[in-house]
Amino acid sequence: MPFVSEIQRQSDFNHFPSTTPIVIDNGASAFRIGWAGESDPRVIFRNIVQRPRHKATGETVTIVGDHDLSLMKYFDCTRSGPRSAFDGNVVYQFEIMEYINHPVLITECVCNPVQSRSKMAELLFETYGVPSIAFGVDAAFSYMYNQQLGICDKDGLAICPGFTASHVIPFIDGEPVYKGCCRTNIGGYHVTDSLKQLLSLKYPHHMARFTWEKVEDLKMEHCYIASDYASEAQLFQKGTKEAEGKTRCWQLPWIPPPTEEPPSEEEIARKAAIKEKQGQRLREMAEAKRSSRINELENEVRGLEFLLHQLVQVAEDDIPSFLSETGYISKQEIESALTKATQSLRKAKGEPKDEPESEDHTDATNEKFHLINVPDDVLSPEQIKEKRRQLFLKTTSEGRQRAKQKRYEVELERERRNQLDEERRMENPELYLEELRVKYKELSEKVEQRKRLKTNGGHANGNNLSGGVGRGERLNAAQRERMRLLTTAAFDRGKGEDTFGARDEDWQLYKLMSKDNNDDDDEGPDEDEAELVRLSSRLQDIDPTFVPKSDVQPTEMPKFRPLTKEDFQIVMGVERFRCPEILFHPNWIGVDQTGLDEMTGVSLRRLPSYSDDIAERLTNSILITGGSCLFPGIRERLEAGIRMIRPCGSPIRVVRALDPILDAWRGASVYAAASQFTTQTFSRMDYYEKGEDWLRRYQLRYSI
Repeated sequence: MPFVSEIQRQSDFNHFPSTTPIVIDNGASAFRIGWAGESDPRVIFRNIVQRPRHKATGETVTIVGDHDLSLMKYFDCTRSGPRSAFDGNVVYQFEIMEYINHPVLITECVCNPVQSRSKMAELLFETYGVPSIAFGVDAAFSYMYNQQLGICDKDGLAICPGFTASHVIPFIDGEPVYKGCCRTNIGGYHVTDSLKQLLSLKYPHHMARFTWEKVEDLKMEHCYIASDYASEAQLFQKGTKEAEGKTRCWQLPWIPPPTEEPPSEEEIARKAAIKEKQGQRLREMAEAKRSSRINELENEVRGLEFLLHQLVQVAEDDIPSFLSETGYISKQEIESALTKATQSLRKAKGEPKDEPESEDHTDATNEKFHLINVPDDVLSPEQIKEKRRQLFLKTTSEGRQRAKQKRYEVELERERRNQLDEERRMENPELYLEELRVKYKELSEKVEQRKRLKTNGGHANGNNLSGGVGRGERLNAAQRERMRLLTTAAFDRGKGEDTFGARDEDWQLYKLMSKDNNDDDDEGPDEDEAELVRLSSRLQDIDPTFVPKSDVQPTEMPKFRPLTKEDFQIVMGVERFRCPEILFHPNWIGVDQTGLDEMTGVSLRRLPSYSDDIAERLTNSILITGGSCLFPGIRERLEAGIRMIRPCGSPIRVVRALDPILDAWRGASVYAAASQFTTQTFSRMDYYEKGEDWLRRYQLRYSI
């Protein structure tokens, strides 16, 4: 199976004898391996494994730890994501460990389950043939290493906020007291995940930028622990200068759009010439279309005139048979078509339309609709059909004339009223303006009152005792009448039986429901609103300070705004201290457990020989180690939190490890290089003879 990794191979292993132990710090975040006695590990990489398929060959490959992003374009990673061998600092996927672990001294979490030890021992002994192995707690190695450097005492506490879990381990005489340990399932992984979620919600259009690796870098570079979370949040809420100074900005790649230069005079002239050419072409096309239309109309007029000329020579009885092949029924229809064609021809040529005199028009109308006054008993079936058509056309024409006359009269009345208003305004402008305002106010209140009554169903002036507006109160009188008819239709006889439809008169109900049963309050709303609009327009013309009450501004479409440099900036303000705060308040993300400061009190109370003297000795030497203790301000926050749960005057001293990330491996390296290390290991023969029960009782002594 192909293997891909960027780890540099070691070539000097022949310089170390076979008795030199190999030290492995098997952390949930990173994997560190090196030779015992050295100050730094030889290999460090992320403790993850990914098995994608090669796009060309379809073969599955194994990628361990960090990888080159440019190399990943050749693999299909959609079906296989990065996996860790850990679940809460406990190894549970040992098939992955076959690509990672190498034997001798391996670190583990405190109180590691015996099953995990058994599977690891089985892998190392039976797969790799390791002669002997030893298990030790990573936080204990870090505490021992810093104790040798004089940073902490033999009696103290080790607080280790790790990647997926946090631990508190008490130490007495340099040895960990496992019965007093405390654990919380919160670590750096949860801080990174919380920051990733907050940034994704804040900038959803840049969600693809927030990869796990980038958010991890942002967390380690910008996040900090606030000494007082509430006061720190108030600074950002008020937007003070101090908050602006604590805000960090991450600028994403952004290319400014090219600036468009104004066109030159030659370009403007060229576009104008093209536009003029296009306009000339359109005009020529329109003129050709107009000429074609005129030719068609002239041919139609000549044809109709020729047909009328032939009708003069045809007898009256032979006219229907003569017109049967032309598509016309009577001479009047041909004359009407000739009139329309003549008018269309004059309109196409741009000649003025002839307005016939009223008498001539009446005569023409009578001649056009000559069958209307003729009785039906003297007409043939075709003539009766023509009479009905003429009656319909005459009625429609008269209706249009009446509507036109009504519009003309309304326009004359409007002009007359405007003239009278103008005369009144010229006589006394101030009085006219005041009267206009009063009238507008009264009319607007009337319209609003009608709308409220229509909405509330007549409950005005606070008479609605129910305290709210129900469905029945929103109905007007017509709707209430329809509802009454519907509810009483089926039980109109008082017998409680549904007999609707048994009688013919029952179906008259729908005629009653279809009538316009509006209330008297609804009469004339259109006139009032039209008058209100007229008054509003008039006041706007003569009073610059007038603002209409119900002036609805038209909604403007959002204009396109080009993207700027600020649109590609990720601003981190409250997120800097809000995400690491979950180390002290795990309930913020749904984990019902204690924070780092409360874990100290829990660990002290769990000691078998708990006393105030022992507690004071332990709190006087508190060491914080692990990757998550690198947040600025965590030492001060822990000291303040522990002081809140300890008696007044208790000595409290919190110190940070010399190197919180590598001190666990360095302490294990020093421990494995000691001469007494062989007495703390167990061999392959011991494993085969004593079995899993012996692993359950196995404990490493750190003060050798």
